[in-house]
Amino acid sequence: MKKLLILSTALTGASFAASAQEVSVMSWGGAYAVSQVEAYHKPFTAETGIKVVSIDADNPATPIKAQVEAGNVTIDVADVEYADAIRLCDEGLLEEIDMAMLPPAPDGTPASEDFLPGAVTDCAVATIVFSTVFAYDTTKFPEAPTSMADFFNMEKFPGKRGMRKGAKANLEMALMADGVPAADVYATLETPEGIDRAFAMLDKIKTDTIWWEAGAQPPQLLADGEVAMTTAYNGRIFAAAVAEGKPFETVWDGQVYEYDLFVIPKGAPNLEAAKQFITFATDTQRLADQAKWIAYGPARKSSGALVGMYQDGKTEMAPYMPTSAANLTNALASSYEFWVDRDTELNERFNAWLAAN
Repeated sequence: MKKLLILSTALTGASFAASAQEVSVMSWGGAYAVSQVEAYHKPFTAETGIKVVSIDADNPATPIKAQVEAGNVTIDVADVEYADAIRLCDEGLLEEIDMAMLPPAPDGTPASEDFLPGAVTDCAVATIVFSTVFAYDTTKFPEAPTSMADFFNMEKFPGKRGMRKGAKANLEMALMADGVPAADVYATLETPEGIDRAFAMLDKIKTDTIWWEAGAQPPQLLADGEVAMTTAYNGRIFAAAVAEGKPFETVWDGQVYEYDLFVIPKGAPNLEAAKQFITFATDTQRLADQAKWIAYGPARKSSGALVGMYQDGKTEMAPYMPTSAANLTNALASSYEFWVDRDTELNERFNAWLAAN
C-alpha cells in the first residue's frame, strides 16, 4: 500500500508539473524567507522546473482573507500562524489538506504519525516550531537580564524596549513577568482580572516601548541602538547573532512557542502546483534542511535526528532551538484555542490601550 501511495504521489506530481510553471509562496520575509528559499524553493524548482515566486508580508493571513473575500486570489501558498490557520479554515477561506498528499518518513512511518501533535489540521501543515522570546544587546548591560521579569524592570535594566504591535504573546509574557506560572497563564487570561493584570504590567514599559510589526524589525532595532531589549522571533535573533556577529543574546525564560504552517487560499490560481510544493517542502529531509539556515525546530519527528550544523559548518543548531530541553524550563505553548476565540476582542482592547495617553 505504501509503495502504491508513493507511486501515486509521483505520478500526480508529474501531472502537476505539466499543468503549472509557477507557484507563489507568501511568507514573513527576512532571514526566515531566506531559509525557505534555500531549503524549499530552490530544490523544488530544480526538481520540477516550476518557478517559485517568493512574496513577503508582515502577516500573510491578512491578504489571504482580503483576496478570497474579494474573489481575486493571487497567492498559491502562504505561511501563517496556528490561530490564523484555524480561523481562516473555519471561515471557509482555505483549501482542505488531504493527509494522503503528505510524504511518509524515510522508514515508512505515515505522515499522520510522524508529524508532531497538532501539526497537521484540516487546512494546514506545520513546517517549524518557532518562539517569541526576548533578546538584548550585551554591550548595554553590565549585568545580564535572565528572566521575563527583567524585561519589564526599567529600574534595574534601563533602556528602550521593543515589542510586537499586538496582543498575542505580549499579554502572556506580561503575566509571566508578574509571576504567573506558564501553566496558569491562559486560565488567568480567561478572566477580566487577568487581562487587567497583563495590561497593568504593559503599562510599566509602554512609554519606553517601540512597537514593531515585521519580524525583520527587532534585530534591526537592536543593531541601530534604538532599543536595548526587544521581543523577537528566536530565529531572527539567531541569524543576527551567528550569521552577522551582532552582540545579541536570547533569553529563553518565558518564551511562547508555536507552529508556523503552510496553507492554500481558497481559489488559489495554481492549486495543483501548490499541493505539489507543500508535498515536497514538508518531507523529512526538507524540514531538516531548513534548520541549516535558521534556528526553528522541524515539525516532523523524523527530521530531528537530521538537524546538525548551521550552514556555516561550525555552529551546532540544537542549543538554539525552542524545543531544546534547556530552553523549555519556563516555556509556554501558545494556545490557538484561546486566540481563535479572543483575537479580535483582545486586539481591539490592545489598540485602544495603545492609542490612549
